[in-house]
Amino acid sequence: MEGVQVWPIVGLAFGSVLGIAGAFGGFGAFVLVLVLGLLGFLAGRAIQGDLDLADLFTRRT
Repeated sequence: MEGVQVWPIVGLAFGSVLGIAGAFGGFGAFVLVLVLGLLGFLAGRAIQGDLDLADLFTRRT
């Protein structure tokens, strides 16, 4: 998929889902979809290797 910009479409889809959740489910559903989407994004970045989870969970002295 070189040369194809998919992130604007992914953002549009995620924004649409958040809008639908907020419209039909209220604020609680909006926040739930937002948090689960963020967790999915972070999991995808970790699986792809773009996010080092060891840096997030280790203490620095």
